[in-house]
Amino acid sequence: MFRPKLPTMPQPTGLVTPHPVVESNPVTPAVTVPALAPVAPSSSRPAVQLTSGGTLALVGGCAAVVLVVGAVLVSMLLAVAVTAASVTVCAVVVRSVLKDR
Repeated sequence: MFRPKLPTMPQPTGLVTPHPVVESNPVTPAVTVPALAPVAPSSSRPAVQLTSGGTLALVGGCAAVVLVVGAVLVSMLLAVAVTAASVTVCAVVVRSVLKDR
């Protein structure tokens, strides 16, 4: 009853054609040319240098992201706490209603 029933493989029906015969071609080794050492491309762009205004903008942007993420997390925690409190109040009310009967 609890053993799975495995399906049987269906047998081919109709005309079955054999696989075509593949002829092998002789392989001739190619002459290898030694590879040249890779040359690193020179960068025409200078390294990133932050000015004092750029640093201030970067810090301000990071602070804004941290504040937004923190506000979202705190609001989610508050929503869970309010839901738990309302479920608790509902449970107490239902318990008191059923206790009177």
